[in-house]
Order: sequence, then C-alpha cells, then structure tokens
Amino acid sequence: MTFRIVRPKSMSIASLRRGPFYTVASVELGNTTTKCIIVSTNLMTGEMFEIGKEVRLTKTVRPPQENETIFGSTLAGVDLTRESVAELVRDTLLAAVAKTHLNIEQDIHFVVRSTGVTAGFARPEDVGSMVKALADGCIAAGVPPRKMTASISPDNLPPGIRQYTWLQKVYFDGAVAGSLPPSNTEIVANEMEGELVTAGLKGAAKSTQIDFRNPVMTLDFGTTLAGRITNDESPYAKTVGSFAGLAGAIPDALIRGTDLVNSENGSVIEVDVPKRYRPLEVADHWMDATESIIRVEHVPDGVDRYGTVPVNTRAATESGVELIGVDAGVNGSGLDRLRRIGQEIYETEGLPSLMSLIDIVQARIVQRLLAIAESEHLIYPETSLGLTGRAITSGAKPRIIANELRMSNGKAWIASHDLLFVEDGLAMGAGVAARCMNSLGTPRNPMGGRRGEGCVMSKRMKLQRSHSKDSH
Repeated sequence: MTFRIVRPKSMSIASLRRGPFYTVASVELGNTTTKCIIVSTNLMTGEMFEIGKEVRLTKTVRPPQENETIFGSTLAGVDLTRESVAELVRDTLLAAVAKTHLNIEQDIHFVVRSTGVTAGFARPEDVGSMVKALADGCIAAGVPPRKMTASISPDNLPPGIRQYTWLQKVYFDGAVAGSLPPSNTEIVANEMEGELVTAGLKGAAKSTQIDFRNPVMTLDFGTTLAGRITNDESPYAKTVGSFAGLAGAIPDALIRGTDLVNSENGSVIEVDVPKRYRPLEVADHWMDATESIIRVEHVPDGVDRYGTVPVNTRAATESGVELIGVDAGVNGSGLDRLRRIGQEIYETEGLPSLMSLIDIVQARIVQRLLAIAESEHLIYPETSLGLTGRAITSGAKPRIIANELRMSNGKAWIASHDLLFVEDGLAMGAGVAARCMNSLGTPRNPMGGRRGEGCVMSKRMKLQRSHSKDSH
C-alpha cells in the first residue's frame, strides 16, 4: 500500500484565469489560528491547487469593547464578540486576497466559513453568533452573499463554470464527497470540521496515486480533535464514527512549560523548530507520566462535554455513530500537569527531547484511536487513513506513524492500508464542499463512491428520482 505526505501544489494566477478552475476561499477561525486559504480546482481533472493563504494567531483578536457581548472564548480563554471576530475575519480574508492579487468579485467563486472555536461556548445559540460573525466578516471584506450559498440552477453560476455543473441532473442533497453526515448533526460541536477535513483529504488525494474514497478514517489534529469514519455503502457512505476532544492542545500544554512561549496561551507553532530533525530516544518514565494523563476512549454516555468540546452522546447512539474522544484529565484538567512535565524535560534535557516526546505522544494517540475503531469493527480491509492538522503533520510524526502504526494483529498499517498526510486539509475540504454544493463533479475522476469503483452519478440520479416519487 501507499504512504504519502501531500503538500498543496501552487499555481500561477495567469494559469488560474486561463483554465477551467473553480476558486474557493476557506475562512476558518480556530482556537489557535485564524486562516484564509484560497484553493482552486481543475474542473476537468479534480486536481486541487493552493493559490495563497494568510494565517494569524487567534489570540491577536482585539479585546471586547464595552458595548459588545462576549459569546464565547477560545480554549486558551481569549474572549470573542461578534464584532471582534468579524474584524479579524475581514482583515484575514482581505490580506489573503491582496497577497494573491485576486479580485473577490471576478476571481473568487465561493467562500466557505468554518470554526473550531466551540469548546468555550456555553449555549447552542452561541454557535449561531459565531456563524453570524464569520458571515459579517466576509461581507465586510466585500464578499457578496450569493457567493456563500449553494446554487439551485446553473444560471446562478458564472458563465465560464456553468458547462461543468451537473445541477440539471442532480441536486445537492447534503452529501459531501460521497459521504452523508450523521442523521443527527449535533453529536459534536465541531461536526462541520469533521465533514470538511474528510472531504479535503479526498480532494488532496487527487494529486496522488491513492484512491482515497470510501471507506475512510480521517483525523484532524488542530487544537481540538475532529474527524470521521465512513462505511462502504454506495452511492453514499454513512458516518459510523466521529471524534472529539483535545489534539494540538496537548503539545501546546507541554511547550507552555518552557520560556519559549506564553505560559497561558502559547502554542507549538510559535516555536522555531527545524523542519527536519532526528527524534531522540525518550525515557520511559517521561512517556509513562505523560500518557497516564491522556485519556483515549469511547466517550462515556451522558456527558455533555469531552475534552472541553460539547458532545451529545444520545444523538450519537440514535445515529449509530461511535463517538471516540481524547482528553487530558477530565475536560482538560490535566493540561497543567502536562505543562509541568514539559517544563521539567525542557530544563533537564532541552528542547530536542521535549519535541521528541511530543512527536511520540501524538503518534501513540493515533494508535490508540485506531485500536478503538478496530475493536468496534469500524475498519474495513479497504479503509484508508488520512490525517491533517498542525499537531500531526509536523516534525517526525508522519514518519513515526508510518513506521509504527499497527493493526490489532500486529501487522503494520501500511502493509495493507493506505496512509495519507495532508497539509491544510480543512481548506481543501472547503473547496470540495463548495463544488458539491454546486454539483461541480468530475465523473471521469470521481471523489464519491467506493475505492476502486467508478462514478456514482447514475446511482445518485436514481436515488434522487426515487426520493422525489416518495415525496409525492
């Protein structure tokens, strides 16, 4: 099988304007970073390109003003208001567009908004405030509302794009990249992230030889954990597993024990670490102390948060979805203990030993997640594993995982399954989701359907016709 690390391909603006490309701006406000990444897809081949991006630290959002309402906070406790979020989103989007010398009206076909900042939300309506804030920021940057909603007919698409849409044959029915969301989408607060990263990994694979179609297991190691497991049904796979809890927050806590970052809201991405370094041996007592704090398990029934992230275990059960989580202590109560471990390692053995510990710990979390998924019979012989996010694609983690990830029978994962690492998977997913919402598929190089099989367009048409008859 195949192990690949996929870094987005770039493309010139001149080429973008000449070919049949669909260009999407992904705007994401996360616990650690706020990004605008502009991606474009060749509508003939399905291959995706990264045009440019702007990344800012979310903690740089301006403080709330007296007349503003705080509706939530980041995992590190940075307060957010609708107005302050809108300004940060606006500035980030405008900076990305300026860097790429694009015109929002002429060159950007669609804008997808997403957020991973849900851990600090107390009420469901707070999520609505965040959605509105993201929209406010995009509109303030000059994005027309029509570029943030799905088209219902080809006439709503730009003239140069209309010939590539299948809206006259199929409509958008909620399936993104050949996968249906859970029947109840309230299982985890960052459900949309899981959907987007799954789609993004499928889209990024189009530049490789990996057929990354259903069934798949996907993991996004941002500050919090997101991802999905799909089955092998056709034409649409069902979501049978979902992930919640902490991811990058764990190495962030470890690095906060050093004098290299702020002890309250610092993150690993602020530390200047060589891109290529040889991981060191880590003493067993350091590993044991760290891993004893980290919980990887089935999310217990009845809890309303896991790893600080709001969850709904009843919705998971009703939807037939296995909910798997990662935590440090209980709802992050062990993060301070991790900080003290990081401090001790840094002071006694130095930064290389601490970074090596981080890499090994993160790789072992993947192993523990896989073991639970396999124990629940969610892993098929054809399942591919895809990972994205700052806390899993950096350092030596991809190589460690490729070399050491094992099935329950002791066999190496890559001996019988594909393994894919993708940078900026969520942004790639925004590009894929925008295409799905506007039925811009590539039947000759399909993204939906099962691995090794052909396009499911005819099956989709048949299914939608049957639904239409049933509704009448």
